[in-house]
Amino acid sequence: MNDTAIIIPARYGSSRLKGKPLIVVNGKPIIQWVFEKAVKSTLADRIIIATDNEEILNTCLMFGAEAEMTSDTHNCGSDRIQEVMERHPEISYVVNLQGDEPLIKPESIDEVIKNVKGDADISTLIRVLKDKKDIENPNIVKCVVDNNGYALYFSRSKIPYERNEGYATFYGHLGIYGYKREALARMTSANQTSLELSESLEQLRALQLGMKIKTSVVDFTPVGIDTAEDLEKFKKILSQQQ
Repeated sequence: MNDTAIIIPARYGSSRLKGKPLIVVNGKPIIQWVFEKAVKSTLADRIIIATDNEEILNTCLMFGAEAEMTSDTHNCGSDRIQEVMERHPEISYVVNLQGDEPLIKPESIDEVIKNVKGDADISTLIRVLKDKKDIENPNIVKCVVDNNGYALYFSRSKIPYERNEGYATFYGHLGIYGYKREALARMTSANQTSLELSESLEQLRALQLGMKIKTSVVDFTPVGIDTAEDLEKFKKILSQQQ
């Protein structure tokens, strides 16, 4: 079988930390840290790094990864992944694993794959939020789900609104997605929707199109590397693990 792939979009021109996939930490570029976590997935058949930069491409090839060049005009990682999918009709299920998540757990990647091979069009991960600052933080996307774990809505706002306190569990969204092939093609070919444009969350496009997004709750806090401060936090975590 060769129908399940993890595709890691790795863009050079990050606005806050330019060239971050190539930043070396403990002897390895960040993109290699992510790739090595993806390799440990037991349900993926292959891992492809999709980049718009030849230096990133060559670096990935040097540490043994499968990598492909993509256009530098894509607006988001999903569009970059769709370009790769168009070259590989044999892939039926794909995970969009961000290239700046070096501490992602392989078993969580497998949970995303398992769910997207069920009834869902798309699958993703959420975590319980307990810190009030996180719940109120618009940079931490919140999610509400139904009794079967399917997403009802995502928002940068605190949802649900607590008219009566003590009943709600607040969930934060982790930016990893599994897609059925046809779901990704449908989403990336559709125009941005009103909710997506309002909140700047592309998963709202899928919900407005009537797609089913299955979530699983995980017990770790992600360390996405978007800023120099995030980078230092990652280095500190690694030093504590040694």
